[in-house]
Amino acid sequence: MKTLGLDIGTTTISAVVYQTTGGVIASRTVKNGTFLLGEPWEKMQDPALIYDRALESVKALLQEHPDIAAIGLTGQMHGIVYLDKDGNTVSPLYIWQDGRGDLPYNDSESWAQHLSRMTGYALATGYGMVTHAYNLHHKLVPESAATFCTIHDYVAMKLAGRTTPLIDPTDAASFGLYDGPKGCFDREALKKAGIGEEMIPPIMETPCLGTGALGVPVYAGIGDNQASFLGATGGRTDVLLVNVGTGSQISVYSPTYLQTETLETRPFPDGGWLLVGASLCGGRSYALLENFFQETVKMVTGEAVSAYDGMARLLDQQPAPEDIPTINTTFQGTRKDPSRKGSIEHLDIHNFTPVHLIHGFMHGMADELFAMYRGYLTKGGLSPAAMIGSGNGLRKNSHLCQIFETTFGCPLLLSQNNEEAACGAAIYAAKHQK
Repeated sequence: MKTLGLDIGTTTISAVVYQTTGGVIASRTVKNGTFLLGEPWEKMQDPALIYDRALESVKALLQEHPDIAAIGLTGQMHGIVYLDKDGNTVSPLYIWQDGRGDLPYNDSESWAQHLSRMTGYALATGYGMVTHAYNLHHKLVPESAATFCTIHDYVAMKLAGRTTPLIDPTDAASFGLYDGPKGCFDREALKKAGIGEEMIPPIMETPCLGTGALGVPVYAGIGDNQASFLGATGGRTDVLLVNVGTGSQISVYSPTYLQTETLETRPFPDGGWLLVGASLCGGRSYALLENFFQETVKMVTGEAVSAYDGMARLLDQQPAPEDIPTINTTFQGTRKDPSRKGSIEHLDIHNFTPVHLIHGFMHGMADELFAMYRGYLTKGGLSPAAMIGSGNGLRKNSHLCQIFETTFGCPLLLSQNNEEAACGAAIYAAKHQK
């Protein structure tokens, strides 16, 4: 059986054709490229253009593979777009990077901090409920808006021929103020945040949303983190997933609900939980170091030359040093504390060298994620059978892979799927399309 998986990402829109007996057999990726101008702190995209580009990819793959049996979707979580009663968009898509939640609520708190204190839920800027609460207070919600949803829920709704969105718990939880164990939004928390229930999108009861004009069953969108886990692991749940890209993230499945201070507990499709820890800088830390080297070369020679090849050559030619400096890679803060800074410690006259810094940065990236993972283990989480790696940060750096193996004490296998999220959406659709 063939299914199509569609991933509405921030920078790209990816679609794959997945065959249950052979994995991904076709793919198509196009640039999202729909950012809209606004205030410096605003991050918005055009939902109508996103839909047009997604539909074009879906039609192209359906033409090449007319025997596709179902369509699954995923995409960037947390963000919201407002819809009217007929299912038309009446606002931009406020994406997960939108910064209105970091704007001051008063002299001592940001909007996200204020809402977190009022509701008792850990909320961050970009979360749908933070965006919605801010918009309500500042009268930015369109008068014709009847509901809101994620961008992939909107696309799924349109493809299924519906006029109202239905959301999976994985997306509902990404908005914030969602009571995971009870499987619903927390009414008291919504009241404390000043949010009425009338615009809250309903949670789907069955995965299949319907069959639209394309004549193919469409399944409810699922969160991109959960979809990436499914895609990277091939549907396995007994593994630890480590992703290093622009950011970095660890994800581990638990059949029972666990709550830790270092990981976020998210619903998993069809039951269970995914515990997730995310570094905001992650792989960008390595890019920051490369830029430092590049700027140094430019200062000396006047030429701008990429330092990545030189860094790789240095790692290959010199053994890992023992006196590595301690580097904290929170250069962009954390979700809980956006103001937190990175740091470099324990430098001396012997280890202030490029190779020491490169190893220090890589260890810092692994240590930051392991500190989050330790919280899962201390709460009784089961050690995974294997560790799966994904993202170009690991695919292009075997030395970083080795450091993750040493730090986590577990062999690391690279995922065989490059488009993990789209693949995961296809796997989800295939599971339900019997």
